[in-house]
Parts: sequence; C-alpha cells; structure tokens
Amino acid sequence: MLRSTFTPIFSTFPTRPRIQNSLSRPLACTFTDVSPDVRRNAALTLPPTIQAVLEPPKSAYIHLPFCRKRCHYCDFPIVALGSLNRDEDDPRMVNYIQLLSREIEATRAGFKTNPPLETVFFGGGTPSLVPPRFVSSILELLRVKFGLAAVAEISMEMDPGTFDAKKMNDLMELGINRVSLGVQAFQEELLKACGRAHGVEEVHEAIHIVKSCGVENWSMDLISSLPHQTHEMWKESLHLTIEASPAHVSVYDLQVEQGTKFGKLYSPGEFPLPSDAQSADFYRTASRMLSDANYNHYEISSYGRDGFECKHNLTYWKNLPFYGFGLGSASYVKGLRFSRPRRMNEYVDYVKNLEEGLKDWREGDHVEAHDLAMDVVMLSLRTARGLDLRTFREAFGDSILLSLCKVYEPYLDSGHLIFMDANGKVMSARELNTLLMDEGEITRRLAYMRLSDPDGFLLSNELISLAFGVIAP
Repeated sequence: MLRSTFTPIFSTFPTRPRIQNSLSRPLACTFTDVSPDVRRNAALTLPPTIQAVLEPPKSAYIHLPFCRKRCHYCDFPIVALGSLNRDEDDPRMVNYIQLLSREIEATRAGFKTNPPLETVFFGGGTPSLVPPRFVSSILELLRVKFGLAAVAEISMEMDPGTFDAKKMNDLMELGINRVSLGVQAFQEELLKACGRAHGVEEVHEAIHIVKSCGVENWSMDLISSLPHQTHEMWKESLHLTIEASPAHVSVYDLQVEQGTKFGKLYSPGEFPLPSDAQSADFYRTASRMLSDANYNHYEISSYGRDGFECKHNLTYWKNLPFYGFGLGSASYVKGLRFSRPRRMNEYVDYVKNLEEGLKDWREGDHVEAHDLAMDVVMLSLRTARGLDLRTFREAFGDSILLSLCKVYEPYLDSGHLIFMDANGKVMSARELNTLLMDEGEITRRLAYMRLSDPDGFLLSNELISLAFGVIAP
C-alpha cells in the first residue's frame, strides 16, 4: 500500500483543534436523532459539497496485508509470510479472509439504499500473493452486500515475482481490470537496499506479463529519495518507466518512519539520503519527464494518460465517502473518518464486537464544519484542478473564502499559487489584489485556486498549513 509520502491520506489525517469560530457548527450528519423526513427535507437545501459527504459510499478499499517480507521503509500493518512460502492454504491467509468476510457481512452502513460500488481497491501488503479464489469470494460478498457496477474499476496492487500469466488471467476473469505494479526502482542495488523481495529481472518479467495478458489500465509505482539514489539513477528509472508505457505512473517521495529499519538507520536530509534540495530536483525531474511523455500530472503524486486517472483515488481527492475493510483500514462515511485496529488480535476483537452489536462506527463524534472545510482544502490542493472556490463559498461562507484568498495572496506573486476565473483565465497579482478590496466582486469572478506544478506542489505542506491557521486558528 503506497501513497504520497507513504502516509495513506485516507487513513491518517492531521489532528485539528476543535475550537469555537465562525465554522464551529455541526454538519447535517448531526441529524441522527430526528425523523427521516426532517433529514430528507434538510438534505434538499444542503450545498453540494456537504451533501456529497452524506451520500452512501460508492467505493471500497480492501486491505490484504500479506507480504513476503517487510520492506525497510514500511510501517503499514502487514503479515510477513516469508519469501519461500507458496502455500495457497496458508492458515494465516485462510483465517484472515474469513475474518475480513465476517467484517463485511457485519457492517451496517445505515443507508436506506446503497448504490452499487463503482470502485474497489485491493491494497496491502501485497494482494497479488492472495490466491484468486479468495479474491473471488471477497468480490462476490461485496456484490451481494452492496452491488458492483457493471463498469466498476477494480484495482489490485501487485508486486513483481508474486504472479505469473495464469494468475494474471485468473484475476482478470474475476473482474480485476486495473493493476498497480510496485516496481519502486530499476536498480538492483536500490531494491536490495530497500529490502524489496524482487529484483530487476522480476520487474521486467512482471511488465511483460501485464502487457502480454492485455491489461490496458495499469500503473507503475516508483520511489524517489532512496538511500544512495543518484539523479542519474532516478532519470534511468523514469526513462524505463516511460519506455514500458503504463497508462498511469505514481511517484512517491520516501518518508522515513519511526519504528522502521530505515528509521533506525537514517535521518531525513542526511547522507546517504538526499538533501531536501536533491529531493525537490527528483520531483521536478519526474514532473518534466512524465509531462513531456504525455502523462497528465493530475495529483501531487499521480500521472495518467487521458482517461486513465485512478477513479478510486479520485474518490479520496474529491473528499467523497468510501468504505474500508480489513486490518488497519479506514472508512469515511457520513462525514466521519474511522480506522480499524492495526494489530491482528485487536482486529479480531473488533470484528467480534461488530458482529455482536457492541461496536458501531456511528458512535463517533459529530463532524464540525471547520473539519470538513479543512479536508476539502487539503485534498483539493493536491490536485491539478485545485479548489473550487464557488462551491467552497456556498458550503462555508464568504468570510472564510476571503480569508483564504488574503493569506495566499503573496504566493501568487511567488508563483506557487494560481487563481483563475470561471473561464479558466489565470489572474494576475494585481487583479486579485483589486478583487480583494471588493467582496462582492471576488465571489462573482473568482472560481478556482490551485498549486503550480511543480513548485507549488513542492510547497504543499506549508501552504496547506496556512489554511489550517485560517480555518482553525
């Protein structure tokens, strides 16, 4: 399971203070104790940004935690099976799939109707280690429980060396129609330094299998800022990726996590890890080379050919609801984010309590409007489309929009932020300054705000922190 800076945006959100300010009012999801008619009538008047959060999820993430070994940078909840283990009836797998199925069965979403799932994502771990018959049982359970759209995007993370052409074809017959291939690097020494279980030969073999089996929608994952990684190595990996011609490329910058082997060996920014300036150069190089190769840089870490953006991940960036099932996974339902335990024994207890009605995610706190506002800003600014200022103003008011524009104004001059009108015309610093003096005009003319590529994306953490200061000072 790889995500930007190796922290799944959908499972871990920064802690935000709950304070009283202009946005400290509960969302419509606090209508849990009133009649359905009242909730239904209230929903008719909700802004689209808030109404979308309250709709039934159309996406599901399934965590399959099995790996051959733990990579040196990994802090995800996994079960290491051993590099030589090839037993399809491994009791650890059998027991987990049964447990996962029980969790799905016991989940009570609380909606009168459930639209069919439009995306399913099998992440891990290394899901391609799991026998297709287990994948089939999970998909069938999801189909019965929620329904699966006829054209659903069903993705699976797969590692080189964990599948052959037969397994690939078997998975495709089950409905897997998108593959995320965990290559990470094309240099043997880097793969070994990371503790990866595969080598370069297996990388090329996996690429051949995916292409020869006719998988059109496939993605390749790469990691930058690895120990001893040089700019020449990085350019070689990007060149070979472009040569392989996947429909999608995900580029992740290594983050050294406490408790991992890398966390014990290295300090960020210190040799043999690259400096911050070198990491920024890696990012700029990826942006330039992949854009020149006709990949659209549609999200901070994501590049796709036209029509091949990852629909499942767009659910996260658009702040839409989703289910999560399995060890350590997270859900976002009715405006509430909640995670399963990361330890297996605690997850077993969680599922048992769920079955007995002793555990219910709806027991969580009501969602405050400023929490949702921050999520919308944080997730939207990760994308090339940026923040839709009109729908944001409709949901959260003129005052907060004006405050955001003012705090970001200096970054228009520096080239890190771009403001646009409804026609997509980029505004100059002078035009924005003029608009800021007329609140009525700014709400009429200003339509979008986005980070520039690549320099704005590189400064995303700092710029998003500024929004925290405005929304929850």
